[in-house]
Amino acid sequence: MNYKKTLPYIIALGIFIIASLIYFNPVLSGKQIKQSDITQFSGMAKEIKDFRAKNHKEPYWTGSAFSGMPAYQISAYYPNDFIKYIDKAIRFLPRPADYLFLYFFGFFILLIALKVNWKLAILGALSFGFSTYLIIIFGAGHNAKAHAIGFIPIVLAGVLWIFQKRYLLGFVTTSVAMALEIYANHIQMTYYMGFILLILGIIELIEAIQNKSLPLFAKQAGVITLALLLGISVNATRLLATKEYSKYSTRGKSELTIKPDGSPKEKSSGLDKDYITEYSYGIAETFNLMIPRFMGGGTVEKLGKNSNFYKTLEQKVGAKQAKDFSEQVLTYWGKQPIVEAPAYIGAIMLFLFFLGIFLVKGKLKKWLVAATLFSIILSWGKNFSGLTNFFIDYIPLYNKFRAVSSIQVIAEICIPLLGILALGNFFSNKIPTEEKEKALKKALYIGGGIALFFMLFGSSLFAFEGIRDSQYAKLPELIEALIADRKSMLFNDSLRSLLLILLSASLLWLHLKNKLKQPVVIALLGLLILFDLTSVDIKYVNKDDFVTARKVQKPFIASEADKQILEDKTHYRVGNFTANLMQDGRTSYFHQSIGGYNAAKMERYQELFDYQIAKNNIEVLNMLNTKYFIVGADQAQVNPDANGNAWFVQKLKPVTNANQEIKALDSMQTKAEAVYDASKFTNLFKTGGIQTFKKDTTATIQLTKYNVNQLTYQSTSAINQFAVFSEIYYKDGWNAYVDGKLTPHLRVDYVLRGMQVPAGNHTIEFKFEPTVIEKGSLISLIAYAFLVLASVGWFFVKKKNNVRHITSKTI
Repeated sequence: MNYKKTLPYIIALGIFIIASLIYFNPVLSGKQIKQSDITQFSGMAKEIKDFRAKNHKEPYWTGSAFSGMPAYQISAYYPNDFIKYIDKAIRFLPRPADYLFLYFFGFFILLIALKVNWKLAILGALSFGFSTYLIIIFGAGHNAKAHAIGFIPIVLAGVLWIFQKRYLLGFVTTSVAMALEIYANHIQMTYYMGFILLILGIIELIEAIQNKSLPLFAKQAGVITLALLLGISVNATRLLATKEYSKYSTRGKSELTIKPDGSPKEKSSGLDKDYITEYSYGIAETFNLMIPRFMGGGTVEKLGKNSNFYKTLEQKVGAKQAKDFSEQVLTYWGKQPIVEAPAYIGAIMLFLFFLGIFLVKGKLKKWLVAATLFSIILSWGKNFSGLTNFFIDYIPLYNKFRAVSSIQVIAEICIPLLGILALGNFFSNKIPTEEKEKALKKALYIGGGIALFFMLFGSSLFAFEGIRDSQYAKLPELIEALIADRKSMLFNDSLRSLLLILLSASLLWLHLKNKLKQPVVIALLGLLILFDLTSVDIKYVNKDDFVTARKVQKPFIASEADKQILEDKTHYRVGNFTANLMQDGRTSYFHQSIGGYNAAKMERYQELFDYQIAKNNIEVLNMLNTKYFIVGADQAQVNPDANGNAWFVQKLKPVTNANQEIKALDSMQTKAEAVYDASKFTNLFKTGGIQTFKKDTTATIQLTKYNVNQLTYQSTSAINQFAVFSEIYYKDGWNAYVDGKLTPHLRVDYVLRGMQVPAGNHTIEFKFEPTVIEKGSLISLIAYAFLVLASVGWFFVKKKNNVRHITSKTI
C-alpha cells in the first residue's frame, strides 16, 4: 500500500468524523435528537415493529393508521436487500452524526472525481455538509431526505468518472451509489438528482456534437444507463411496491371530479397544484441563500432584550412576560406556511460561486450554472407559475411531489461545487494572474455589491409584513416594533455577509500579491466558512434538540383516556378528536386509529375524510368501527353505534362512478345497506341493479382472530348473506378465503371490503399476500448477480489487457 497516497484520505475521514461528532456532540453521552417527524413515525410504525419482533417477518401492512394501509412507505424490510450492509458501513456514527458524515464523505468523493486537491476537497465537503438547509432538516426529522441527498454526490462522481473514460471505476461507483440512493427511499430527492444528470448529459451531448465525438458519447451514455439501471434494479422490490401503491395513494390519480362542496374539480393524475406549490420560494426570498435572515429567518426566532419587540412588550406587560414572549417571535415575513430556517448556503460560498462563473471555463461551469439557475427558478413555484405549471402538466412525475422549494437541493450541491472549483483554478499556475485579478474583482463587485445594496437600501424596499402578523393585532404597536426588528435583521445580516465576503476576497488578494501562501489561505478560508455556516446552523439545530434515548425510543405516554380504552381487548378503532386526525401518529402508537401521519396515505381514504368524516358523518365513523372517541386527555367516549368488525346488510346498491359512490354515503344507513361501483366489479352477481338479501335474525359474523396481515371470521346463517368488513380494501395484496377456498371480494362503501357469504357455518379469512414482494426479490437477486459478475469480469479483463500492454511495450 502506498501510504503517501492514502494518507490524505485517512486525514479527510478523520476530519469528517471529528466534525460530525463535535457538531452533534450530545450523541457522545448517549443522547438522541428529538425530531417531530420521527416521533410521529414511531407511532405509525409501532404495530409493524411489534409484529416484526414477535414473528421475525414482515407484515407489509398496518391496521393502526388510517384504518389500515400498506406499510411500504412506513416501515418495510425486503428480501435480498444486501445494499443495506454497505449503507450501514458508511453510516457507522450515531444519528444524526451519521448523516452529516455522509454529506462530507459523498461531497469529498465528488470533488476528488473532479481532480480537486484533497485539501480543497475537505474544505468543500465541510462547506456542503454545514449548509444550513442540510442541517435544519435534521430538526424536523427528514432523515430519508438527508440520507438521499448524501448519496447524490457519489452518483455524480461515478457518472463523471465514466465521462472521464475511467469506465470500471465509474461503472461500479455509479451502480452502487445509485443502489444506495434508491435504498435511502426519498424518491423526490432522487428525482431531482435526475435533473442534475439530465443537464450534465445535455452539456456533454452538445460538446460531443461540436467535437464530432458522438460515438464516444453514445458509448459513455450506454455505460451510465446500464450502471443506473443496475442500481435501480437491485432495489426492485422497494420500487415495485412503491409503484404499485402509488396508484392508490394521494400521489395517484383521483377518480372524483367533484369537490366536497359539489363544485367541479380539476382533473389531475397527481397531487393538486395548490398542494404542490404550497411551499414556493419567494423570488426575493432567494437572497437568503447569501443573507441568512433576509426575510426574518425561520417562522419563529428568539429576540433578545435589545429588540424593539421586547422593549415594546415590556412597557405593556412587564419584563418577565416580555422575555417569555420574545423567546418565539413570528419574525418570518415571506409567504411560505412554515420555514424552519433560511436555506443559507453561505455568503463566502456564494462569493466563490460568482468567482467560479468568471474563472472556471468549459462544460463544468455551464453544467453547474445552468443547474443552479434551473433549480432556483423552479423553486419559486407559484411565484413563477408559467414554468411551474408547464412542469406540473407536462414533465413526467413532477406532479407527484409537493414542496417545490425542495428542488433547491440542486443549488445546494452545485453552488459549493463551482465555488471549490473556482478556488482550485485560483490557486492554479495555469491561469494568468491578471485573469484571476479580474475575476476576483467581478466576484467581489457582485457578491459584495448585493450585500451592500441591501444593507443600505433594503429597509426601504419592502413592507416587511408577515402572513401571521394578525396574531399581534391586539397590540398594533407590537407589529410596528416587529417590522423594525425585521429591518434590523436584514441590515445586520447584510453587513455580516458583506464583511465575510470582504475578508475572503482580501485573503485571495493577499495570496495573489504573494503575501500569503496557499495553505494559509485555505486554512483561514476554511475557518471563515465554518464560522459563517455553523454560527447560523447552531441557532436552529443545537444541543437543546437532544434528549435522553428513552424519550426518543418511547416518545408517548398513555393518557388516562388511552388507559381506559386499552382495557378493552377486542378489535376496534379510535378517533382522536383532540388532534388533527390526518396529522396524528400518536394515537396509532396505542390504538387502531382512524387517523395517522403519512404524506402518502391512500387517496380514497383521504377523500373519505374530506367528503364525509370532516363533515361529522357519524354513519361513516360507525362503518369504520370507531368504537371510541378521544375528546380529552382524561376522557374517552364510547360510541355504542359502531358497526363492529363485520356485519350483514340487506341491500347492496350499484353506482357507476366514484362521484356517486362517495355521495351515496351522505345519507346511507351503513348497518343495513352498502354501495359499490358496478363499473369496477362486474360479473359478481347474476342480475344487475340493487342486490337484496333477506334478513336472517339468527345470522352472526364475528372476528375470531386478528393479526396485522391475517384476519379470521366465523360466519353462521340460514340463508345466503352479504357481509361488509370494517377493513380497508386493497386489491393488490388482500385475498379472501371461505373455508380455505379463494373467494372474490369487492370494494364497498368507497373504502371497505364486502363479499357474498353462503348459508351455513363458515370460516372466512383475509390474508395479505402481495405478489410484488416475491417478484421484486427475484429481480433484485438477478441484478445483484449481474452487477457483481460484470464488475469482477470487467476487472480481470482490464487487468489482463494491462498485462498484455506492458508485455508488448517490454518486447
